[in-house]
Amino acid sequence: MCGLVGFTGEVTDRDTVIKEMTDRIIHRGPDSSGVYTDGSISMGFRRLSIIDLSQGDQPIYNEDKSLVLMFNGEIYNYKQLREILIADGHKFRTNTDSEVLVHGFEKWGTGLLNKLRGMFAFAIWNTKEKSLFLARDFFGIKPLHYAEVNGHFVYASEIKSILDFPGFEKKLNKNALNNYISFEYPVPPETFFEGVYCLPPAHYLWYRDGKVETHRYWEPKFQPDDSMTEEEAVASIEDVFEDSVAAHRISDVEVGCFLSSGVDSSYVASYFSGQKTFTVGFGSNERYNEIGYAKDLSKKIGVEHHSHVITPEEYWGNIRHVQYQMDQPLADASCIALYFVSKLASKYVKVVLSGEGADELFGGYNIYHEPDDLASYQRLPLGLRRWLAAIAEKLPQNVRGRSFLIRGSKSVEERFIGNCSMFSMHEKRSLLNKSVPATVPQIITKPFYDRVHGLDDVTKMQYLDINVWLAGDILLKADRMSMANSLELRVPFLDRKVFDVASRLPLRMRLNSQSTKYAMRKAAMRHLPEATAQKKKLGFPVPIRVWLRQEKYYGIVKQSFTSKTAKAFFDTDFLIKLLDAHYHGKCDNSRKIWTVFSFLVWYDIYFNGVSHAPGDMPAVTD
Repeated sequence: MCGLVGFTGEVTDRDTVIKEMTDRIIHRGPDSSGVYTDGSISMGFRRLSIIDLSQGDQPIYNEDKSLVLMFNGEIYNYKQLREILIADGHKFRTNTDSEVLVHGFEKWGTGLLNKLRGMFAFAIWNTKEKSLFLARDFFGIKPLHYAEVNGHFVYASEIKSILDFPGFEKKLNKNALNNYISFEYPVPPETFFEGVYCLPPAHYLWYRDGKVETHRYWEPKFQPDDSMTEEEAVASIEDVFEDSVAAHRISDVEVGCFLSSGVDSSYVASYFSGQKTFTVGFGSNERYNEIGYAKDLSKKIGVEHHSHVITPEEYWGNIRHVQYQMDQPLADASCIALYFVSKLASKYVKVVLSGEGADELFGGYNIYHEPDDLASYQRLPLGLRRWLAAIAEKLPQNVRGRSFLIRGSKSVEERFIGNCSMFSMHEKRSLLNKSVPATVPQIITKPFYDRVHGLDDVTKMQYLDINVWLAGDILLKADRMSMANSLELRVPFLDRKVFDVASRLPLRMRLNSQSTKYAMRKAAMRHLPEATAQKKKLGFPVPIRVWLRQEKYYGIVKQSFTSKTAKAFFDTDFLIKLLDAHYHGKCDNSRKIWTVFSFLVWYDIYFNGVSHAPGDMPAVTD
């Protein structure tokens, strides 16, 4: 796992600039660095050595050095591709997976991408044509950002490197804040910095003759096969997942595994007999601490287990450091817990496997039950449902049945914007001041729904989550929190062969009245105790709700909500009402509070110059 940066054209003191941009992400690759420069481009690289430890330094070239590669990720089928390329006459100088890319690009061009199995973000510079090629993996596991600055094309694994480029003018993208208030995460391809973009998953980019062109090369299409039997579904999942885990364990260093009490990570860990698993939790309440479950399972499957209980002081003391590492605000409270489990694992291994992606591919989120829950009610005339919803809108939020009436009046395209939906439009308009736009989130989701018109509602929801939520939240935090600790995180569920199986499952094999991820759980039961395979989804629980009702943490947030920064973007009276209502136990506003607070913490770091060192969250002041 590595990090890459680069820029086109000449700048004053070029060597210092590329070094500073590269060193900014040294956490992504502390083992070594590499630089390539000529009169047209400068490219930098940081390496975390995983495969071919002695010869894998970059840049890597083709035979005549007309192509220059810098690569972040892992290619799991590189040995098979290498054999094909050697048979075709290509000469290799290393045993790395990286070198397959430069020779493969020389042979197949952009056709290389659909031959790959793995996670990747890479740059290839053509020294003869003076063209730059960037590509990102199928699901967006590895990040890649870019900007145009005064005639220079600048790219990097993390935005913080682009901010170091001379002449870059740092400005807040207020439309990103607008979308964040709805979704809780930065929605690609925009970022929170004006002019900086995220290359979307399954896309490649050409920069040539001063122009940027992006293209999508793959799409996660669902094509359910209703003739598939349960036995066929379960066997197919078991076979392809075993193959994927084996591929994702390819490494010249030890590989560990994250482990919670849920089926996803447990299924992955069941293939790790004799090796190490890692878990974190909060306190002793099983609602917030899965360590006991993880220890028990580790004993049953024969793995060495390591755990850590995160104290409130540790959690709050690292909020700023985590928001700095994220590059952009993220209101997912579990990202800080992910930082701690990554920190724990990095003491023992360089690589871990994790269970991200299973819910999106196999139908694991409880919200996916909603279309069935609403089906009977939605047989009523639309006009009647709209009238009842209008009445329900006027009721207090804690009135039982209010949400059901409102959501039941809407189509899936209207009500579902992804696995997380934060503020309603009414709340959003009340929260944001006039300097920030407040648009409906359906502007973001409509193009994705248009691509799956005619499929059932659950499949539409899965497709949207794969394209927006998965890339914008789940994989963003997974990459940033693991890399902040110089740890490579691999996700065997997010494998193209696994998706090919998941995409053919009929709806009843993904979700039914018995459970979510129905067929996947059945496959997991062949390797795990039934209680683990069938355990209800818990997520990564963090006691934010509890902490925000304690004077100390209430005070920290209130101080932030009444700050000059808060007044620049929000109606602070509205914020205090949200906070006080939660503090006094009138309702649970914890996620909404955390969304705004996370943005304010991030803004202080990137725009107000506040320290991001661990342990520096301020005490409450009068």
